[in-house]
Amino acid sequence: MKSSVENVSSLQRRLHIEVPATTVESTFQKHFNNIQKNVQLKGFRKGKAPLSAVRSMYGDRVKVDVVQDLIQNHYGQALSTHKLDPIGNPEFEFADPLEGVDFKFSAEFDVRPEISLKKYEGLEVEKEKLEFDEKRIDAVLENVRAKNAKMADILEDRPAQMGDTAVIDFDGSVDGKPLDGGKGTDHQLELGSKQFIEGFEEAVVGMKIGSEKTINLQFPTPYHASDLEGKPVSFKVILKTLKKKVLPELTDEFIQSIGGEQDLASLKNTIKNDMMESDKKRIDEAFKNRLVRKLAEENPVDVPPRLMEEQKKSLIEDFKNRMQNQGMTPTDFEQYIEKWDADFAKSAKEMIQSSFLIDAIARKHDLGCTPADVEEKLEQYAAQTGLEVKKVKEFYAKPEQLSRLTYSLTEEKVIQFLLNTAKVKEVPASQLKEQE
Repeated sequence: MKSSVENVSSLQRRLHIEVPATTVESTFQKHFNNIQKNVQLKGFRKGKAPLSAVRSMYGDRVKVDVVQDLIQNHYGQALSTHKLDPIGNPEFEFADPLEGVDFKFSAEFDVRPEISLKKYEGLEVEKEKLEFDEKRIDAVLENVRAKNAKMADILEDRPAQMGDTAVIDFDGSVDGKPLDGGKGTDHQLELGSKQFIEGFEEAVVGMKIGSEKTINLQFPTPYHASDLEGKPVSFKVILKTLKKKVLPELTDEFIQSIGGEQDLASLKNTIKNDMMESDKKRIDEAFKNRLVRKLAEENPVDVPPRLMEEQKKSLIEDFKNRMQNQGMTPTDFEQYIEKWDADFAKSAKEMIQSSFLIDAIARKHDLGCTPADVEEKLEQYAAQTGLEVKKVKEFYAKPEQLSRLTYSLTEEKVIQFLLNTAKVKEVPASQLKEQE
C-alpha cells in the first residue's frame, strides 16, 4: 500500500491511498469464493455453482463489498502511518475497482487543531447583579386576577368602547355569497384583541346595544386563506349586549381558592422567591456563557471547516424545531435564517472553540469525568425524576447520550475551575457591556 498526505488547508487533510493490484485481485477472489460457497443457482447444488456464473450474476454486488473491504482495511493503516487524528466522518472519493488493477481512493477530513492555552486563570468577566423590582409581583397578581375574572353586563347607557366585550351576531359575505366560516351567533369579542381582520373591531366601537351595522372591509395581503387575499368583504353585525371583566379582590378567601397559599403576604413571598430563583438561574447561565466566550477570546483556536458547518446546521435545525412549535411559517423561517446567518455561524464557532479549550484544560488539570461522576449524576437524575435508577442507566447506556453526559460533567468541573480564579465584576443589567 502506498499513501500520501495533502494539506488542503490548515485543518483539512486529504489522504491519497493506492492499494496494489494483487491485493485487489485477492479481495475480489475472496468475496466471489464466499458467495460461491453459499449460493444455490438453478441446476447446481449449493456451493457447486461455477465461478464464472457467480461472477456474471454477482459482479456488481461484489464491487461494493470489495470497496468497503479495501477502504476499511487500508484507511486506518494510512491514518496510523501518517499519525493523523480525524474529526468527524471523512469524505471518500474512488472509482469502481477492477480485478488486476491498482485501486486508488482518497479521504478528505478535518483534523484537530493544536491548542495553546495562553490565559485561562484570572479571567475578567462581568456578571449581572441580581436585583428585584417589586412591581413585577404586582404584574403577576394582576395576571392572576385577570385569569380569574368574571364577565358582567355593562348597565350604563353608552356605546361600545375598546376593552369592552361585545356580544354580537355577524354574517359575512364575499362577492354576494356567504363567507365560509364567516357567521356567528352570540359571539363574545373583546374589542382590541384583534380576533377579526383589521377594521372590524374598530367599526364595532361606537355601536349601541341593539343596533345593527354593515361593515365593509378588505382582506389583507398576505392572508392565511390565499383565495381571499385582497378581496372586499361585508359583515352584517348586530350588537346584542356589552360586557366587562370584573376582577376578583385579593382576599384571603380568593387566594385560598386558587390553591397554595393562605393570604396575600405569603402569596407575594412565594411569587418573589420563584422569580428570584428563576432570575438567578438565568444570570448564572448567562455568566457561564460569558465566561466561556472570554476563554475563547483569550485563547484563539482555529475551527475545522467541516465541523463548523455541521455545528451550524445543528443549531439551525434545533431553532427550526422550536420555532415550528411556536407557529413560525417556513417562509418566515427562511427569512430569519438568511437575516441571522452570521449569528448562527458565530455561535457555532464559539461552541466548537470552547469545547476544544474545555477538553484541553480538563486534560492538563485532570478534570475529566470519571465513572464515579457518572454514577452520582445518574442517581441524582433518578431522584429528581422519580424514575428507577435502572431506567435512567438504560437511557444513558446509549453512546450518544453517555457522550453528552460525560462532556457536560467535564464542562462543569472546568467551569468551576475557571470560576475559582476568575475576577468577577457584578454590574446592573443595563450596564453590561455585552448583552445576551
